[in-house]
Amino acid sequence: MSKRLIVGLGNPGPEYEHTRHNVGFLVADAVAGTVGADLRKERDQARSGWVRWRGHEVGIAKPWTYMNRSGTSVEALLRRASLKPTDMLVVVDDIHLPLGRLRARPGGGAGGHNGLQDIIDWLDTDAFPRLRIGIGREFGEGRQADFVLSPFDEEEREAVAGALDRAVKAALTFVTDGIQVVMNRFNG
Repeated sequence: MSKRLIVGLGNPGPEYEHTRHNVGFLVADAVAGTVGADLRKERDQARSGWVRWRGHEVGIAKPWTYMNRSGTSVEALLRRASLKPTDMLVVVDDIHLPLGRLRARPGGGAGGHNGLQDIIDWLDTDAFPRLRIGIGREFGEGRQADFVLSPFDEEEREAVAGALDRAVKAALTFVTDGIQVVMNRFNG
């Protein structure tokens, strides 16, 4: 039986709950709901849960650090579960993708995402699968932080709901079929 970890990145606290930067948390919660995992357990600076699903042992985690400090939690989660970075899918927001667009990759740089960069730094590798979810790029110069920490507008919510649904399917496809199949089915 294979073992996989899905990590959704975000910021803890009610003030960040429905912001663009927390789409990773939204996906983690939705995956947990789909497979019946309870994410209330706090360990390794994360809220996480493990279940058996379709013949696989699946962990879902939300690092309970701030986004830019996700690496310490991810490193501890992998170590405790005896997993390699390639056994994990990290789900993050991406301002470089149009709203609702998904892009999966087996590895690569952080692309300016501080949460991914911290994980790369802690793991000393960029060879781990990631799923990026486009949150748009409608902000003025110097307003990026305000934008990513703002909620989605009313007219954006339908596109976001569709992206979250596809992201859950992509994450579960990673569990059953791996990152290459995710890329073939969900990129674009």
